[in-house]
Amino acid sequence: MNTRVLRTIHVDTERGWRGGERQAFWLAERLARQGHRSVIAARPGEPLAERAAAAGIATIPLSPFAEMDILAAFSLRRAIVRENADIVHAHTGHAVALAAMATIGTRARMVLTRRVSFLLKRNPASLWKYARADAIIAVCQATADALVRSGIESARITVAYSGVDLTRVIPPVSAETLTSLGVKAGAPLVVMVAALVGHKDPLTFIRAMEVARRTVPGIQGLIVGEGNLRAEVEREIATLGLGDTVHLAGYRTDADSLMSVANVVALSSSDDGIGGVVIDAMSFGKPVAATAAGGIPEAVVNDETGILVPVGDASALGGAIARLLTDSELASRMGANGIRRAPLFSIDNTVDRTLDVYERVLADRAR
Repeated sequence: MNTRVLRTIHVDTERGWRGGERQAFWLAERLARQGHRSVIAARPGEPLAERAAAAGIATIPLSPFAEMDILAAFSLRRAIVRENADIVHAHTGHAVALAAMATIGTRARMVLTRRVSFLLKRNPASLWKYARADAIIAVCQATADALVRSGIESARITVAYSGVDLTRVIPPVSAETLTSLGVKAGAPLVVMVAALVGHKDPLTFIRAMEVARRTVPGIQGLIVGEGNLRAEVEREIATLGLGDTVHLAGYRTDADSLMSVANVVALSSSDDGIGGVVIDAMSFGKPVAATAAGGIPEAVVNDETGILVPVGDASALGGAIARLLTDSELASRMGANGIRRAPLFSIDNTVDRTLDVYERVLADRAR
């Protein structure tokens, strides 16, 4: 095993706390545990910066006003030189642009992680920033395939599945918390943790709940997440008469605790990466009802750890939810299978694969 200390700056300037921020934090924290130097460049006051500071990880304040913010890139470049960084790891699309500019003329190698399975934009700026990367990590094979279809050479891409911390202890939320969110006590509960944005397709989940309610009249649904489709989601809930059935929790820091008390975890994405939520669900022993979007089928094994349905098919998703709520033996078997499958997606595996990428690009630099 290579025992040299690596100096890595992880760049993520997104607001809030979503899957990408969690992955960046866990990676930096695990590398620090192994004796490497980890620094996180993030917006001050945002959850990633605060959690990094609480964990004793050095932080760099970085608040770009736009993707191609040259001043922010210069600030990051100064940190790269000051830290004598080996690796600058960009964890989001905007971070890729900053890292691409900031690493120019430095010794640092640039690595980026792609977390979605959308095709890349083909404009000059996008092509340039991805060309600057020494290596690209895809969080699933579906993401890797999309990158290749976008014109990226497959030799530059490594698949490293997003991982979860299997050692964490997740306290379930209290009955009082559920009541405060509008959930009826003792009712069968379906939880979806997803931003209210286009590729998560929350409207399909709303329509699926209307279908499931026909079979399970007392069903309750909870969406944990916020986004620009909230007003549209609220209108659909009202239109379908689901005001007492589907509840919007908004952005929460206790999403895992809410998921841990669900009877079923759902995900209605029209496009996605690995779908970290479904990995969480499996680790909690929860059966999954989800669309077969992006890399989700790489995590959820259909009819073993959950039920997968076609993208956008609210009727099929509602039927899957109802089936899992009415067939306790099936739900229990899928939950148990999920627990057995979850270790394949341990964050430790993610770290090992990522370190392999770091070592490879540094070896190429030495040649």
